[in-house]
Amino acid sequence: MSTHADRRLSRRTVLGALAAGMGATVLGSCAPPNPARFTASGARILSMWGGWGGDQAAQIQQQLDAFNAAQNDFEVRYTPQGVLEEKLLTGIAAGNVPDIVLWDRWQTAKYGRRGALRSIQDWAERDGVDLGAFYPEAMREMQIDGEAFGVPLLVDSRAVFYNRTHLDEAGLAPPTTWAELADAAEALTVREGGRLRRAGFDLQDVGLFSMYLQQAGGQMLDDAERRTAFDSPEGLEVLDYWDDLLHRRRVYDLGFSDGIDAFAQGLVSIKYDGPWQFPTWDAVDGLDYGVVPAVAGPRGDRGAALGGFGLVIPVDAPEPEGAWELMKWWALEPENSLSFSELSGWIPANVEAAEAATRAVNERFAPIVETVEVARIRPPVPGYADVEQLALIPELQQVTSGARSGPEALARAREQGDRILEANR
Repeated sequence: MSTHADRRLSRRTVLGALAAGMGATVLGSCAPPNPARFTASGARILSMWGGWGGDQAAQIQQQLDAFNAAQNDFEVRYTPQGVLEEKLLTGIAAGNVPDIVLWDRWQTAKYGRRGALRSIQDWAERDGVDLGAFYPEAMREMQIDGEAFGVPLLVDSRAVFYNRTHLDEAGLAPPTTWAELADAAEALTVREGGRLRRAGFDLQDVGLFSMYLQQAGGQMLDDAERRTAFDSPEGLEVLDYWDDLLHRRRVYDLGFSDGIDAFAQGLVSIKYDGPWQFPTWDAVDGLDYGVVPAVAGPRGDRGAALGGFGLVIPVDAPEPEGAWELMKWWALEPENSLSFSELSGWIPANVEAAEAATRAVNERFAPIVETVEVARIRPPVPGYADVEQLALIPELQQVTSGARSGPEALARAREQGDRILEANR
């Protein structure tokens, strides 16, 4: 495989870059290196790790069993890992890594830049694989400077979930714009003696700021992805919209939905959420709900945050060619992506399979798939996660609580965020 020279780092360099500050205990108890692994029939045994456990682990193994039955060269076995990153670091230290890993896609840039992952670019070109079969933003999250270090497997995004009974009683249609959402939320809010009894719209999660910012026509980082860009007229417009909902229309009280599933209990009429909620809410007696795409902002801009999982191959994987064959079979063949959607209830990252899933798996996937088409990933640059978690979100919480003004909060977050990005370059 031909990867950029600065990514062909030693195992010691990878550990130094990734494990700094994690403590010696993480790297202290290392298993012996992988032995040669074959089944009695001569098939090579491949190991797969991921953070999915319980019923989800069984779903993965069922999919792997289908791959094992489809060919005779490899047999893949899945082992769930509760603390995947730590286990992977331990494995790198011991030379005992799995052949393939299922993880949150956003981790790819972090590990790929440190030399912990194998590029798949040469394999894709050799085999004539069309990496354009995936949603472009999902594929971009698996790339570094245009070079692919894995493939996206599943996508998710947040769409508008609404209590159909509440809206029908109020004579309202599901919202499609910021203005319609604000008006509907105000009409659906119920207060008794000044106390909130039913929230028209859930506004608890300030971590959704990037979604609102896209809908306002703004962006989190500048075009070069070197500095923050959220301290902008569009960023202030988001905070003004939140202020209108929270303090003028009073559609939500902070903390109202803490510790409970307020939507399932009928205490929230509208909220942003994702397809992972379908199994839970479909099982709630008396809950009649619908889903529509994320709403458009004041000038018609649409946007949302794109999440989901991907498949990667550690740099020292014993059977990388076998892992690549599994990647192609699972993620690039639409019928196999669709079969896993049927098993797991997740939306495939393969566009053809995702469109089929809206018909074959769950018709309520359709508005989420429509949202996925306009959603963006988190910028895949070092330090970005800390920009959100350490710089921006604490300041946004100060704004919604009334402790800090919007302009001051965004300015403070910008200064700290730019320092974080600079320190990670």
